[in-house]
Amino acid sequence: MAQDDDERFRLFVQRQWGPLLRTAYLLTGDRGTAEDLTQSALEKTHRHWARILRRDAPEVYVRRVMVNTAISWRRRRRLPEVPLLPSDSAPARDAYAQVEERQLLLAALRRLPRRTQAVLVLRYFEDLSEADTARVLGCSVGSVKSQASRGLARLRGEVTRTSSQGSLRLQEESA
Repeated sequence: MAQDDDERFRLFVQRQWGPLLRTAYLLTGDRGTAEDLTQSALEKTHRHWARILRRDAPEVYVRRVMVNTAISWRRRRRLPEVPLLPSDSAPARDAYAQVEERQLLLAALRRLPRRTQAVLVLRYFEDLSEADTARVLGCSVGSVKSQASRGLARLRGEVTRTSSQGSLRLQEESA
């Protein structure tokens, strides 16, 4: 039985590594830290694998572990903010405009509160439903809706304020 569980876990990791790493990158903003977060979450998941298979969907469980671990790491590594010079914050427009806009969006996303950031990552980057997002975060669907609404509003304000061309537009899905 334990060997069968280990094989199921191995297959789960093979199938989910890419999506989990993407989620971790969006939560941390750094490839190396994202890999550490993914491995840490999978290690914590493996410890309780047999119980998870009986009670929860493994994808939901491991994402919940990732969000909680990322928040925990963030609390421990709280660094003081270093203000940028005005010349450092203005992106230069060139052939790489799409990449720059993505960087602006990710930077604005990282400035949001961790819970709001987690809601937006799971909802819009991972394309989870409101109900699935609520399950991963252990909160109500109403909480997901309000966090997403406030988070999108803040992102729009930040992106509009920092984007020199104003070409990046975030759109809510129709209700």
